Amino acid sequence: MTTSEETYDAATSSSISAGAANSAKILLASANDRHPNGLANGSDQVGRNYMFHNSVAVLAISKEPNPTMFQKTLGVNDFYFGMPGFDYPMGNIQMVGKSDGRDVPGREAASRRSSRRCSRSSEVATHAVDFWLSTEDLPTPDNRVTLTSDGNITADLHARTTRSPRSGSTTSSSRCSATSACIPTTCCRGPATSRTRSRSRAVAHQAGTVRFGTDPATSVLDVNCKAHEVDNLYVVDTSFFPSIGAVNPALTAMANALRVRRPPPRAARRVRREPPAGRGRRPPAGARLSRPVCRRVVAWR
Repeated sequence: MTTSEETYDAATSSSISAGAANSAKILLASANDRHPNGLANGSDQVGRNYMFHNSVAVLAISKEPNPTMFQKTLGVNDFYFGMPGFDYPMGNIQMVGKSDGRDVPGREAASRRSSRRCSRSSEVATHAVDFWLSTEDLPTPDNRVTLTSDGNITADLHARTTRSPRSGSTTSSSRCSATSACIPTTCCRGPATSRTRSRSRAVAHQAGTVRFGTDPATSVLDVNCKAHEVDNLYVVDTSFFPSIGAVNPALTAMANALRVRRPPPRAARRVRREPPAGRGRRPPAGARLSRPVCRRVVAWR
């Protein structure tokens, strides 16, 4: 077969799992006469409610060098649902991969000024204990993925949450600093932290855009991740999320894909079977049994 030939095979069902941005792109780019706004997009919800984690990196400076190579081994959810004085979810605190001089904020400006300050950045990284703070991102219809005239993705992002992510991350940062200060022989006290907020191009755990639900007017998929408008189309990545927690969504996406893959159990049909002649039938009134009746009892332990 030459490269110019095209073949088509009919499938009983199709699934999309290209990530929140690209799954929305595929559906939007698949517009046709029956679906002029994009495949399965009669509700105009495809691409909307784009979410990703509000994340902040925190570097605590240790008094002693931190030679750890594989540092991401600890996570804390004790303050996920808030703390005294802060009633909103704060999210997750976890270790992050060990930083080097290139990750220290201000290194680029320092390298332009002098190599001495650049070496100081490497020294700071040697003593750094690195944390990663993640807070929830709430769904907003105005945060959406659209396509340009040439088919490229455009992320239209506005207010990313109804609650201030800065207040949540700042509170988490303060709690993180206080936790570090509980080890006076290792971590220095006070504001010896530097925070770097990830920009929109640094997407962490994108979700939404093809959310599921029970109302076709406000969702794209049903509760089994099947498109409301296309009977054999499924979306099984994090696009189906109606909201996103402050933890890695990978395991949830995997578990849901396995759930969708298994068909729902069929209702058991009751079939009435007549017993063989002479067995299991009630004897006529006045008849005498030729043998005693034996009942078998099974006891489960």
